[in-house]
Formats: sequence, C-alpha cells, structure tokens
Amino acid sequence: MTLTAAPRIETDRLILRGPEARDFEPVAAFYADAERSWGFGGPQNRNEAWRWFASLIGHWALRGYGFWMVETRAGETVGMVGLWEPEGWPEPELGWVMFENGEGRGYAFEAALAARRHAYATLGLPALSSNIFPGNQRSVALAERMGAHKEREYNNVSHGTEMVYRHPGPEALA
Repeated sequence: MTLTAAPRIETDRLILRGPEARDFEPVAAFYADAERSWGFGGPQNRNEAWRWFASLIGHWALRGYGFWMVETRAGETVGMVGLWEPEGWPEPELGWVMFENGEGRGYAFEAALAARRHAYATLGLPALSSNIFPGNQRSVALAERMGAHKEREYNNVSHGTEMVYRHPGPEALA
C-alpha cells in the first residue's frame, strides 16, 4: 500500500509510484553507503535515513508532489526520482538517485523525463531546476542530457554550495 497520494506513472520500462513501507530498507542501504550517497546529502545512519524517508512521504502531503520510488516492470525497486521543494529551497527541484541495482541502465533518464513531464503538464509548474553537488559528474551528465544547463551556484540551506542546472521550460518542450 502506498503511503501517499502520489500518482502512478508508467514509462516503457518503469513504474514511478508512491513510497511504501517496504522501500525504507533500500533507502537506508543507499544512505549507509558513503560513496554512493554523498551527492544526495549522505551518508546517514538508519535514524537519519528514517527521518528523510518520513519527510519524503510528508512532502507529498504538504506540496502535492514529491519523490516517487522507481520500479522496473518486473517489480525491482531501483531508485527514486521526483520533485522536491523543502523549506528554504528557491524553487521546485527535479532530483534523482539510482540505487546500485539501477545504475547504468538509463533508468534515471527515463524516470526523470517522466517526472518533468508530470511537473509541467499535470502540475503546471513553470520551471524546474536540479541542484547538483560540485563533483557529481554523473548527475551533471544526466541534467545536460535532459537539456538543462548550468545557471549558477548557490548556497543551499541544507547542503552548502550547489550548482543549479536549469531545465528547459514547458514551452521549450512542447
């Protein structure tokens, strides 16, 4: 059972769905791995990961959007992709993270495109950015593959200096 009112989005290979209780274990494992989670605010211990997971669920209630769990059509949870705007963020952000079992398959690109389409077509958001830690070349490459460009750097209230990648607006993608 989903823990949010997140809409279900399907792509050719993936299902984007609301978080479920069973998703905490892969999230905690991701955050426990310092090498993998540093570009997403990690590492975090289980308690911190639980708090992040709970805020992920609460974000849907407060904003009407948030992070989806990304699952293959075969039922394997491979990451998280979504829209994020906690207190102190300058605007909605399109973010992504693939778990180890989801990397290198193009899943992040496919899921992020679906989330961006939803943001523009369904939610009517006028613009999106992706905040990327300096040195996170894989996220930079994905943002650029999606047509985003580096706009500026800013001091994120939670993470310090980040690069802001501006996505093409809905009118540019029509």
